[in-house]
Amino acid sequence: MQIGRGQSGGDGEVGPLRVAVLVGSARQGSLNRSLALAMMRLGDDRLAFDVPALDELPLFNQSVLEAGMPQPVARLQSTIQAADGVLIVTPEHNRSITALLKNALDWLSRPAGANSWTGKPVAIAGASAGRLGTVAAQQHLRAILGYLDMPTMGQPEVYLQLTASLITPEGDITDESTKAFLQGYMHKFHHWVRTHRRVDAPALG
Repeated sequence: MQIGRGQSGGDGEVGPLRVAVLVGSARQGSLNRSLALAMMRLGDDRLAFDVPALDELPLFNQSVLEAGMPQPVARLQSTIQAADGVLIVTPEHNRSITALLKNALDWLSRPAGANSWTGKPVAIAGASAGRLGTVAAQQHLRAILGYLDMPTMGQPEVYLQLTASLITPEGDITDESTKAFLQGYMHKFHHWVRTHRRVDAPALG
């Protein structure tokens, strides 16, 4: 899935920055998928988005990797290698990140010495129906991203208590204060990626 709306990212960029969006839920009607869509729509023409299907990945198995990288993993690797930055939007499972997301992070951290995540600027967000809004999952995720050597945006933080009516399944935000907050977040994220992206990353345009 690709989303992009423009050919100029401003600030002297040849084109919009390419961002891989990792959604930590494969559930139909996922609150976090709706949140991810809303955030992508707020990227304007400065960002172009790729949304890989993490549920296509097999469960990580070192023996399988040594026999040859599976095609779904190779496709994900290609998407990440082409990305200027990464946006992770995930629910919280048992006070941690989802198995779906952890599996993707594990696959591309291998083989040893060939970590595809290294140097990719990243930001994280999450939503839940509860008041804690994925706080514990995001704190755990920050520890993982630090180990993977990914420059991680610290502020603002997005821990949303999300109702079905706040953001529609199509990514329309019904509350103006929430929309303004997420717009500011995406503006900061664009600056973060532009500042921290690797200069040898493939360009879009």
